[in-house]
Amino acid sequence: MSKTHRQTLNRHQYKLTTQRKAILEVLDRTRGTHMTAEDIYNEVRKLHPKIGIATVYRTLELFTRLQIVHKNMFDEGKFRYEFCEDDGHYHHHFLCNDCGAIIEVEEDYLNHLEVELERQGYRVTDHNVQLFGYCPDCCRKNGSLSKR
Repeated sequence: MSKTHRQTLNRHQYKLTTQRKAILEVLDRTRGTHMTAEDIYNEVRKLHPKIGIATVYRTLELFTRLQIVHKNMFDEGKFRYEFCEDDGHYHHHFLCNDCGAIIEVEEDYLNHLEVELERQGYRVTDHNVQLFGYCPDCCRKNGSLSKR
């Protein structure tokens, strides 16, 4: 868990409760995965068996509002959570249509577009890109799946 997360909670006058700390620790331990609230709940319960699923949902909503975590909905209709980047950079996601893998894409080619839009008088507050297709493993496994 980052000192920054504790500071964010304090700045907004929220305490770092045992439950919040446990959820932050699970998110920290599972960086790079995109866990559902149920996944997080199951992990937290291993150490804190009395925690309720409603507490996990409420805490994740709070963390989303405070921009500690990003909440993404991919194609299966469930929200998935991951830490926000400390430097303000947000990565994008590639979702494999075959195996369901969610791959983080670090390149952010939209910065130029944001700058241009702001030059024209727009105020960009956020963006989100999800790319769909076939990962290299599925392409190899399925004979380089047909391109468009």
